[in-house]
Amino acid sequence: MAGGDAVDSGEKRLNELGYKQELRREMTLFKVLAISFSTMTLFTGITPLYGSSLQYAGPASLVWGWVVVCFFTWFVGMAIAEICSSFPATGSLYFWAAHLAGPVWGPLASWCCAWLEAIGLIAAIGSQAYAGSQVLQSIILLCTGTNKGGGYLAPRWLFLVMYLSLTFIWAVLNTFALEVIAFLDVISMWWQVIGGTVIVIMLPLVAKTTQPASYVFMHFETAPEVTGISSSGYAVIMSFLVSQYSLYGYDAAALLTEETNGADKNGPIAILSSIGIIGVFGWAYILALTFSIQDFSYLYDPTNETAGTFVPAQILYDAFHGRYNSSAGAIVLLFVIWASFFFGGLSITTGAARVVYALSRDGGVPISSVWRKIHPTRKVPVNAVWFCAAVCALLGLPILWLDVVFTAIISVATIGWVGSYAVPIFARMVIREEDFRPGPFYLRGASKPVCLVAFLWICYTCSVFLLPTSYPIKMDTLNYAPITLGVVLGLIMLWWVVDARKWFKGPVRNIDEQVDRYGDGNALQQTPLLLRA
Repeated sequence: MAGGDAVDSGEKRLNELGYKQELRREMTLFKVLAISFSTMTLFTGITPLYGSSLQYAGPASLVWGWVVVCFFTWFVGMAIAEICSSFPATGSLYFWAAHLAGPVWGPLASWCCAWLEAIGLIAAIGSQAYAGSQVLQSIILLCTGTNKGGGYLAPRWLFLVMYLSLTFIWAVLNTFALEVIAFLDVISMWWQVIGGTVIVIMLPLVAKTTQPASYVFMHFETAPEVTGISSSGYAVIMSFLVSQYSLYGYDAAALLTEETNGADKNGPIAILSSIGIIGVFGWAYILALTFSIQDFSYLYDPTNETAGTFVPAQILYDAFHGRYNSSAGAIVLLFVIWASFFFGGLSITTGAARVVYALSRDGGVPISSVWRKIHPTRKVPVNAVWFCAAVCALLGLPILWLDVVFTAIISVATIGWVGSYAVPIFARMVIREEDFRPGPFYLRGASKPVCLVAFLWICYTCSVFLLPTSYPIKMDTLNYAPITLGVVLGLIMLWWVVDARKWFKGPVRNIDEQVDRYGDGNALQQTPLLLRA
């Protein structure tokens, strides 16, 4: 309540849902937008997959693929925004799935949604750590003299050390300095906006030559001799992966609705604004990289200055070295990109820990009594943070033997995180309209068609991330995501059928009476279900 008898519209809707306002409602639209933007991040999706997507079908497919994916992402965003407007309560996907599916199907819906999101977020930490290590590997190589000049290319063991170090640092910061996370998210937003603007403007200007528009927007070229993919349609599908991997995470705005002023209005605005901003900046970043290519075939040459390991780094090097005979500018911009990975990984670790904590609080994780513990003074789910870090570390161990680890990690992250969107969207699509209480953002008659398109797009996205990314299929080219997800999800659903369905009720919050449900004092901690700034 602010000023006299005025009641915040989001708080009023929360009360109508049967929940009492307990968290401080002081987040502004800008701050929520910053957190959502930081979770999506500008560089972290595009940069690591740019090279492989460019190689599959050439620049035209990559450039226009971003536009196509953005178009369908708007359907998912609108569906999520409508649900957020109706249910402005902390817990977002997990909470929505339970309420929209009703008392009969709600427990199963929230079980599936929470586990998918947990798997996706933990894998997303790994994807940030892996890609951040790639950028750091390129920075070290260029700083020590480039591949041609005797520079140091980090071997597998050191790459794994960098991966584990990033994971460890993010866990430490989330353990001891949670109050700083929201501040760092604001820095992250400005870092990406300013840094992205600098790169988008500077890179084509610095490059001695730029590709013609006909090459960027119309040139289609497959590489079956490298990828093993002879089908043009399959190559185009693979080239879209960079866009599909980049355009999710906007639900972060919904995780903070109980702490946001006018959440029933500002939550949807933040979700859709994040998609719009990332959509524009992301396309500009892709165009800047593509226009600045000096020699397409040289980008993948293992004897080039970056050892053919990281295409964006080679594009930056070619531009600055070609103009100034120095790699200093490329190193500075690579650091800007690396910092974006650092901020993104930090935010995702925060969200992942909250999902694990929320699910543990309702008994949905093995040995839940451990993972739901809250630090008595810092009010942080410390054990959940380190649980996420430990699983992420295990995901990275195959780096020592396989080159396809990143493919598996990003596939699991995308399928888990994006797949969790499908549960509440499907429930919204099939619920009777008279049973749905709309918020200020209401699609009216368009709701069902929008949800249908969004649901089908999510199903398609999850499907393509299960496909092989290169042929012939061998141990060192196999996409291990189907095996990993099949085993994990199979065990989770087996647990549901055998036991969990008998007692798991979804996100239960007793707000009228402070009851210690487990006898360990943790139910008294009024920490949000998922994410707290």
